[in-house]
Amino acid sequence: MTKQKKLLFSFSVLLYIMTLSPLVETTEVLRAIACLIIIQVLWIGGVFPLAFSSLLLMLLLSVHFFTYEETLSYFASEIVWLLFSTFILAGAFIESGLASRLSLKLLSLSKGSSRLLVFFSFILMFILSLFIPSNVGKASLVSSVLDSIVKHLQTMGTVERLAKSLFVGLTLIVPISGAIVATGASSTLYAYGLLGDMTEGLDYVSWILYMGPPITVFLLLLFLLFLLVFPPEQIDGAELERVIGDKIHALGHMSRNEWKVLAVLGLTVILWMTGSLHGFSVSLVALFGATLTILPVTGIWQWETAKKKIGWDLLLFFAATLMLSSMLIKTGAVKWFASQLINLLSMDSYFLVVLSLLLVTALLRLFFVNVLGFLTIMLPVTLAIGEAFPTHDPLYLSMGVFLMGIPGFVLITQSPIHLISYEYGYFTKRDLLRLGSGAFVIWLLVVLASIYGYWMVFYS
Repeated sequence: MTKQKKLLFSFSVLLYIMTLSPLVETTEVLRAIACLIIIQVLWIGGVFPLAFSSLLLMLLLSVHFFTYEETLSYFASEIVWLLFSTFILAGAFIESGLASRLSLKLLSLSKGSSRLLVFFSFILMFILSLFIPSNVGKASLVSSVLDSIVKHLQTMGTVERLAKSLFVGLTLIVPISGAIVATGASSTLYAYGLLGDMTEGLDYVSWILYMGPPITVFLLLLFLLFLLVFPPEQIDGAELERVIGDKIHALGHMSRNEWKVLAVLGLTVILWMTGSLHGFSVSLVALFGATLTILPVTGIWQWETAKKKIGWDLLLFFAATLMLSSMLIKTGAVKWFASQLINLLSMDSYFLVVLSLLLVTALLRLFFVNVLGFLTIMLPVTLAIGEAFPTHDPLYLSMGVFLMGIPGFVLITQSPIHLISYEYGYFTKRDLLRLGSGAFVIWLLVVLASIYGYWMVFYS
């Protein structure tokens, strides 16, 4: 353990002794806040691996806030099992080779145009979000495909601006694309579960209808911003088509496993979208689809292989975030946070409260690498703030904060996705700051327009 981690751990132990030990009498809200600070220090500071820190959180909650049985019950949450199932579905999608084929097929629609190559790389992120619940998984897959294309194009001439557009675009689009469907990312699964519990009628299709149009508008505006800031170089269109065509040809004809995975994923998505007809939950349908990939005849692999694709550490961390949210709500800490924010903002205008909360979310997001852990705090607090304004639907404010809290626009350190893209060396920190600043302004305006325009007009 490094000196910095030892210091953070010592701070956590000291805070525990001062607020949570049996020798000290404190209010339940204060103990909840202390617990929140302790776990965030461990998570953000990387004192221990996320999964082990989550186990420590389970101990804290079981001793001071819940019974042990109540703590364990969060592992039975539908959202946890939805994440479990989508790991298997995504693993099958990639393992079969269908993910690579789909990526190349979609990029081939550019027809040799450098501008369209950038555009369809954006579209690719959204298509992959239907099947891959991990933003890191999407970033790794797409960046490797784009890297091989860029390296080949570099042998024929300079493509510096094109490469910047592709890889900065990947950095910005991957997190946002994960919000368009309920199963698109672990942070989206959390938001979908929390807001679904608070809102009647929020299902897989309605989530797409809420999130799809704003994100689509942002994609188009972001594409125009890229053309303005990093106009891609003219390239040999025929050569680009040949490169992508050769890569597709190297994959050969679609294999039996690819057809199986395509059928299973197609059936799963159809069942997700028709949930109002058959009554099966999104989580149950996902488990059914995951099982089909392992069964004889319909399956493509054995359980021994499939289980290696499951992010067990993330599952443990995900369940821990649900426990933490519930603890903050149960103890009244969320209402306390909300009242403090309302007093701090001290504004009569609901619009100014919304704008301030979105800006505070963006500011705090600069310091939180783990989006899921960040949303564990922000979404319950936002719901409580929204309930303080009975003339406005708290769902819209919560969805706005969720969207504002997902992407990291200006710093390489804001997300593992940024680091994955940055390590390829096609753009600098200054490039991200330059384009990300403009993208942030566009995103803020899109989110505000969604709260006060699209959602309020069409769903109120």
